[in-house]
Amino acid sequence: MNPAIWITYTVLNIYWWIMLATIIVSWLTAFNIINYSNPAVRQITQVLYTLTEPILAPIRRILPSISGLDFSPIVVFLLIQFLEQSLLPYFFRAIGLL
Repeated sequence: MNPAIWITYTVLNIYWWIMLATIIVSWLTAFNIINYSNPAVRQITQVLYTLTEPILAPIRRILPSISGLDFSPIVVFLLIQFLEQSLLPYFFRAIGLL
């Protein structure tokens, strides 16, 4: 596999896992399973927020929360899958990497 293709898919896969970790941490803090006053939890939460908020904020402006539920991570998951399955193979084939 071409290194450009590999790194693109790897970055998308890592971001998918970061999004999943963000969702899990937000649920755990919402149900008081982990305590946000713990410095380690607070630092992990801030790192995850910093990594995901640039992508989630524009989606939240377009798609507001419904009954307190935030659907923006689902949109990001769908976009990542769409990129991996549909757009990237055509793009790499068009520029001659596939």
